[in-house]
Amino acid sequence: MEQSIRWGILGTGNIAHQFARGLAALADAKLVAVGSRSQSAANAFGDELGVERRHPTYEDLARDPGVDAIYISTPHPFHKANSLLCLEAGKAVLCEKPFAINAREAEEVIRYARRHRRFLMEAMWTRFLPVLVRTRELLARHAIGEVRMLTADFGFRTSFDPRGRLFDPALGGGALLDVGVYSVALASMVLGAPIQIATLAHLGETGVDEQSGTVLGFAGGALALLSSAVRANTPQQVVISGTEGSITLHSPWWKGDKLTLVRSGKQPEQIDLPYTGNGYNYEAAEVARCLREGKLESDVMPLDETIAIMKTMDQIRAQWGLKYPME
Repeated sequence: MEQSIRWGILGTGNIAHQFARGLAALADAKLVAVGSRSQSAANAFGDELGVERRHPTYEDLARDPGVDAIYISTPHPFHKANSLLCLEAGKAVLCEKPFAINAREAEEVIRYARRHRRFLMEAMWTRFLPVLVRTRELLARHAIGEVRMLTADFGFRTSFDPRGRLFDPALGGGALLDVGVYSVALASMVLGAPIQIATLAHLGETGVDEQSGTVLGFAGGALALLSSAVRANTPQQVVISGTEGSITLHSPWWKGDKLTLVRSGKQPEQIDLPYTGNGYNYEAAEVARCLREGKLESDVMPLDETIAIMKTMDQIRAQWGLKYPME
């Protein structure tokens, strides 16, 4: 695949706009089509972002022969059906996080993609930013020794709206699936899958988690302390502590461009890691790399890890007693 990757975007919300702007930073990618639930919404998106083909249904976008890859940007409960629709049409799929409502749905989509040899990846865009690429490099060469503790939070305060996406159980509302997934995925990247989970949450008026705190325990004794919220502003910082130092990802860590490395007996070192575009371009570049190399999944965001992250969040919600209507 030598030519530019021809992208379609399924959905026209805020995150779809962000991804479209990210694509504009790539020389080897072109946004050629958008699909919405109405012609007017598709046209408005196309007018704003210069997209030539505007489809009034998701099915029309999936069938567009001029599209190589489709980015799924719809609310959480629709990810499974939307991903399967595009995979069945032969498209490569980049699906926004959380990948699905639960691990069972994630496994269904991934089984289909593997059986039919279609490319599929979760759009965990933060993982591809330079700051997290450097973090992985530092950990791989044991720059801070053995990791023993990780703390990560992602919380913000928003107005209560019982019909809004963040508070409606029918839309997979709550902090965990919306922003807590970033911290769970970070812990997975650094420490793997947990063997123990202890967690508490405040379930608000609509029954979804408005704030929570979770401790993940790992083989060997390492711990991850995670918190998320949609009704409280939190520091949005990460500290990874090891036997010989620490790495701090500064606020807001999930879209940051610097880290501080502390090693025993040495002065703290701040490492600046600026990025091009708005950051969403890096996950699109990873899709392009994989497609050109003939890969069916990314080794940076592998599908088995996506399932493991969903299983961790399922176990967390089970301890809270939070079950969504579609489950």
